[in-house]
Amino acid sequence: MALGYIGVLTIRLEMPWVSNLKEKRALVRPVVERLKVRFPLTVARLDGLDAHDWEVIGVATLSNDYGWVEETLKMAADYIASEGPYRVTEESVEITVIGDDYDEDEE
Repeated sequence: MALGYIGVLTIRLEMPWVSNLKEKRALVRPVVERLKVRFPLTVARLDGLDAHDWEVIGVATLSNDYGWVEETLKMAADYIASEGPYRVTEESVEITVIGDDYDEDEE
């Protein structure tokens, strides 16, 4: 029986019309901050920090309920896609089982 699940969502955002880092940060940073407030998630800007036209955002959550992890990451992905004037060009979800060989009798 599993102890829990760690879910990770990575999303690549592209903004080919953006011409500088300041403009890109103004589009991406508010979405990252609102995600942290709206959902029980850890959110980070992972890649493309020095590129002006793309960025990868990572989102992670942890729970003992697989369905909850899956649904929360889906809601986060939908929220990211709907919040900004950018294009989501890649999306990946990974859910890892924690302690799947856990035996309650060992405690």
